[in-house]
Amino acid sequence: MRIPNPRRGSFSNTQQNPDNPFNVQNLSTVSIILNFLKRPQAFPFLLSIFVLLTWLSLRLQHSSSQFELNKNNHEKWSSTKDDDVKANLVRFKSDHLPSLILKDRRGWLLNPISLAIDAGVKGGAVSCVSLHVGEIQPGALRGNHRHYTLNETFVIWGAKTKFRLENNQIDDKGYAEVIVGADEVAIAASPQGTAHALANADLIHSTFFIGCQDGVINNNASTSDFNVWKDL
Repeated sequence: MRIPNPRRGSFSNTQQNPDNPFNVQNLSTVSIILNFLKRPQAFPFLLSIFVLLTWLSLRLQHSSSQFELNKNNHEKWSSTKDDDVKANLVRFKSDHLPSLILKDRRGWLLNPISLAIDAGVKGGAVSCVSLHVGEIQPGALRGNHRHYTLNETFVIWGAKTKFRLENNQIDDKGYAEVIVGADEVAIAASPQGTAHALANADLIHSTFFIGCQDGVINNNASTSDFNVWKDL
């Protein structure tokens, strides 16, 4: 004689019995949703869901594209020490001790003239007869000129920044070009008669710089050339 399993029978009845209250609840919920979707009032609701899903999809695609762009830019502009030497530039981490510019945790502090000498940057200003402090907003450019009667020393920080310096020893281009990172402070020099340019390559942050010249700049004189490079 076979004795039925009471637990199995209970489970089967729960699944198949139409009078089960759980089945009634599920059917009621589905019926309410179906009835709502058949009404004209459901169209704005469905449209809102479609717009939300489309926006999320576009945001995900944009984030993915931006990640690839930043990755490619990083790979493209990863500078070596030899590149920095060709650009007459030395960079420092703004949050790493010990450093020539960071003595304690209060932040960095430097003298452009002495730092350039200590860092081995050649051809910079020997004194600050003229001094400029400025901002370069994302996508903007400063410089792109050369001065024949004075030397310049630059301090660059704040954002990812392209620094270009004329260098006739580079046969294919005639200039050296490096990227200063947003977490770096760079000291660079442009000897007299050497073209230079600073371009903000950051998407959000501003570049800040100090330009120290050992002579007075006269932009109206024939001692300067402007718009040296057309591709900036």
